[in-house]
Amino acid sequence: MLHELAVFLGTCLLLAMVPGPGAAVILRQAMRDGRRSAFMTMLGNETALVLWGLAATAGLTALITASEVAYSVLRVVGAVVLIVLGAQALRTSWRGGSTFEQPEATAGTGPSGWQSYRTGVIANLTNPKAAVFALSFLPQFVPAGFSVPATLPLLAVLWGVVDAIWFTLVIWFIGRSKEIFARSSVRRRLTQLSGVVLIGLGLRLALDSQ
Repeated sequence: MLHELAVFLGTCLLLAMVPGPGAAVILRQAMRDGRRSAFMTMLGNETALVLWGLAATAGLTALITASEVAYSVLRVVGAVVLIVLGAQALRTSWRGGSTFEQPEATAGTGPSGWQSYRTGVIANLTNPKAAVFALSFLPQFVPAGFSVPATLPLLAVLWGVVDAIWFTLVIWFIGRSKEIFARSSVRRRLTQLSGVVLIGLGLRLALDSQ
């Protein structure tokens, strides 16, 4: 039991470390709007991740996987969301860079905590790959003899917690390196990078019919 739990937690950590749409959105928020915005976006991302896990318990992700129309609609919507977020990041960089670590200069001009949280939720909930992955990933770690409907929600929450811990460390590192990130040229390049990555992920999702 403990060995299986350790393997599960280790796998969750490795998955969190693999760059993907969630990481790109959080980086985009950190570079464009600061650590607070990035943290709220991360919370939204983890909320959606847990919801996908709960949806797998209810069989909703299996329905999305089985329905070509439902999967295609969610895929297109997710692609649009990522491309729009990427375009916004590029527009910000072209207008003079991000607002990272400049709260005194941007008070009242950045997104609210709710807006950042909503960005994280939407970006993850519109990712059909997350739905399919939750359906195929979580059930593998249900211990023998345990109730699947009772265990999957717990695994989904643990997945979200591990993911949140990793991204909290990433955001903390960015904050600790503020001398580097405070340079306008660095902020602008990182904002541009996050925008290009988001647009690339969006285009890949739009063209991926599998």
